[in-house]
Amino acid sequence: EEQDMIQKMSVMVDLHSLQMPFSNIWKYGILALAILLLLVALTILTCQICQLQKCSRTRKKKRCHSRAWVKIKAANGIWGKKMPPLLHDTSKQSNAGIQASTLMLGPSQEPSSFSETPQGQATSSDLGLLPCSRGTLKFSLLYCRERCELLLTGLEAWGLPRRRCAESTVRVRLLRQVSSHIPGLQCMVQEWQSQVVKNCSRPAFGDHFVFSLQDAEVEKSTLKLEVQQFDKYSRSAVLGEVRVTLSELKASQSLVLCKELQKTTKDVVGEVLVSLKCLPISQRIEIGLLKAKTTSPGSTAEKNVYARIDVFCRRHREKHQKSRPRAHTPLIIFNETFLFHIPEPAAWDCTVLVSIYEVEPDSRHLVGQATLGKRRANEAADHWDLMIKSIQQPVAKWHPLLI
Repeated sequence: EEQDMIQKMSVMVDLHSLQMPFSNIWKYGILALAILLLLVALTILTCQICQLQKCSRTRKKKRCHSRAWVKIKAANGIWGKKMPPLLHDTSKQSNAGIQASTLMLGPSQEPSSFSETPQGQATSSDLGLLPCSRGTLKFSLLYCRERCELLLTGLEAWGLPRRRCAESTVRVRLLRQVSSHIPGLQCMVQEWQSQVVKNCSRPAFGDHFVFSLQDAEVEKSTLKLEVQQFDKYSRSAVLGEVRVTLSELKASQSLVLCKELQKTTKDVVGEVLVSLKCLPISQRIEIGLLKAKTTSPGSTAEKNVYARIDVFCRRHREKHQKSRPRAHTPLIIFNETFLFHIPEPAAWDCTVLVSIYEVEPDSRHLVGQATLGKRRANEAADHWDLMIKSIQQPVAKWHPLLI
């Protein structure tokens, strides 16, 4: 028995001696793996801290740069607030010289830059001032008397304000004066739009337009070219316009023009009869669309028009309402009323926009717009004041349609 006990003890000692090193290997392996993971985590943490420090430094640099640029702008007087009198006068002279340069250039010529000035005068680059030009538009016109056609080619623009991801296009309208009791009444004969050019500082549109125009209508016609700039995620911005009186053209002679873009102005293309009714108890305003007179060069009886009413009250836009379609005749009878809720009837500081559209099978185009409101000019403001004074009584008045 003693021998058996001794043998069992020796076997247990041997087993214990075999298990001890195996367990120690696992322990040391796990410890080494933990240390390795800790080192990896510390490395990642230090990299993140370095990236945050770099980002904060770049932000500080951008802020300092923007502040310094604002100070430079204020010092140079780009906004015209801190400009010295001498510099202000010279900038006015340079801008006047630029606007007066309506040149007749050849196809290969370009407008000369205003770096060459008389002796003793500083240039705009020397003064550090930005030019006030909206841009320049170059195009060619040719009137063929035999075919009674006006040809517009060579549309090209440069010096346009730069916008990120901008798309440039030119809207062309041929207008003709109409004798009427409405001063400055125009008839839109034709309307075209050029192709869109993306991300180009000097877009060349490459379109050519042909307008049917009789010889007797040339004296009363005006060509309006409007440069627009827009992108997919913002509203279109009208940069400026160029107007050409076609009475300056000579038959069978090509005229190449290079003109500075001017501020866009509206043209009167008709009038609309609108009634306004104030309902302060129910906090509503009643807008009655009665009649509309439009100018049209040809027969448009087969086409339909409709009116859209928008109401804006203190930057709050109500849901628009539309009229029923009507035939496009010189005198359009609507006889419809629209009710709009006014959030704050005590102020009555609202603007009403009446837009008339002509519907085509695959598209629509604007015929004209009329704007009414308290802050409008002349007749629109007078009509609004009469509505406020005549509570619960409709007040009707004619307003011009602009385009």
